[in-house]
Amino acid sequence: MSYDQRYPFPQVFLVDEGGGRGESATQPNLIPCWSFPQARETVRSRSKSRGCMGVSCSLVMIVLMLFLLVFAALGFEAWQILRLQEKLKNRVEPDPVTESHGPQKQIGLYNPDSNGEEKTEEKTEEKTKRPAAHVLGRTEYHPSQMTLRWEPKAGQAFTSGSVAYKIEDGALQVNESGLYHVYSRVELIFKSCHPTSSFNHVVFVRRAGQFKPLTLMEAHRSGFCVQKPNSPWTAESYLGGGLQLMKFDRVYVNVSHPTYLSHSHYGNFFGLYKI
Repeated sequence: MSYDQRYPFPQVFLVDEGGGRGESATQPNLIPCWSFPQARETVRSRSKSRGCMGVSCSLVMIVLMLFLLVFAALGFEAWQILRLQEKLKNRVEPDPVTESHGPQKQIGLYNPDSNGEEKTEEKTEEKTKRPAAHVLGRTEYHPSQMTLRWEPKAGQAFTSGSVAYKIEDGALQVNESGLYHVYSRVELIFKSCHPTSSFNHVVFVRRAGQFKPLTLMEAHRSGFCVQKPNSPWTAESYLGGGLQLMKFDRVYVNVSHPTYLSHSHYGNFFGLYKI
């Protein structure tokens, strides 16, 4: 069978009833067979462009990555919360500051660390070397002694560093020169108060090489019984200030009416510390 070489595919011939062969008058208007594979490739490219369930695979991957980042952030936050809870559970509660730490805290001797616990013995010893003292009033006084005696160890009383209490004369002796804050408070109870009632409160020092005592601070209280004469009345006096003291100075407190002093430890006190 022969065919025209101008066409890439064989031609179609019609055969009549007589068995003769004749060439078709017109060219067959048929779809070439090579068009079908091209259609299949088009369908495949479309299916690839649609991706998973009609959505692009790259978009699906981006969404998945976002979900992973969100879950990772949530997990990190949960871990941080758990860690914070563990820290709060393991945290040591600071001991409440009792009255026994009052004077030490006032002058800087009591200094707990950031966790509420007291510092190590080495740091505590370093702090206690600071010259300081706080003594309390005695409940018994001698009428003939205007210079007061004190309790160096009762209650909140203490001495530290180069300051010593002299029990024989009631003095606080400093063994290191420097600037000190000296303070004293006295409380007197007048059973029968009169308009002329008064008292003196004096803080003085005895210094080596000087025969006479040197007055450091003094207060004179009067006129406190005007409202209720001939009635019991309580009066108080406080002295305090920064003073330059020399080595071996002895500091004292005098009261003009020691028999009127109250028997309260915390109403009468005397102390000093180096600034």
